[in-house]
Amino acid sequence: MFVAKAKRAILLWLRLSGKEEGSVLGAYPGKVPPSNRAFQCSTISFIPLSPDHCKPGFDWAAGGETILRWCPFCLSDSVIGHGLRHKQAHDDRHDWIKYRRGFCKLGKHTLSFLPACSLPYTHYSLVARGQALRRRFVEHCSWESSAPTMKDPNRMADPSTLRRWCHNLDSSLAFSFLRRTLETIEQGLARGAQLAHGSLRLSWPTVFCFLRVFWPWPLRL
Repeated sequence: MFVAKAKRAILLWLRLSGKEEGSVLGAYPGKVPPSNRAFQCSTISFIPLSPDHCKPGFDWAAGGETILRWCPFCLSDSVIGHGLRHKQAHDDRHDWIKYRRGFCKLGKHTLSFLPACSLPYTHYSLVARGQALRRRFVEHCSWESSAPTMKDPNRMADPSTLRRWCHNLDSSLAFSFLRRTLETIEQGLARGAQLAHGSLRLSWPTVFCFLRVFWPWPLRL
């Protein structure tokens, strides 16, 4: 993670390979290294994080209205607006959301500014995924009963989708590492422990976001 111009937003830089689910390439305070310059022709996705994401009742999809002018490739205010796009981000409050696009006048690359709970090329929000994790590994529901609640009842996630989400975090057959980690998180949150990275605070709505970005990690809650 890095801070754009100190007082702006905290950003995640995601490298996209085809239609891969936004894998984290890294975080850095300087320019893109030469080995990654071929990547400049791709669309870069940013996820601006805000303290508002951790406030009760805050609509995380509002982050899709954000556009930043600072480009991490060129280290200058060279980004101009490039229109709005729509993508699916299903959970109990959302189906389709809007997000801003930008274009760097210097580097000639496109930037997508996604809200914190919706990764590129995915159809379900990270809030929905976190709900499924809690139902499966903390409440010990069956795979069928672990499906998160959807605003659109026709978009209920099937058990194979839930398993795929879990395999993104833990490749073991029984998800033993993921199970122990989520049990630790549940115990820590139950006794009031707090863990934050920048402005993002660990909670059940943000748990998949934490695990997707920082996994594997030592938990000391």
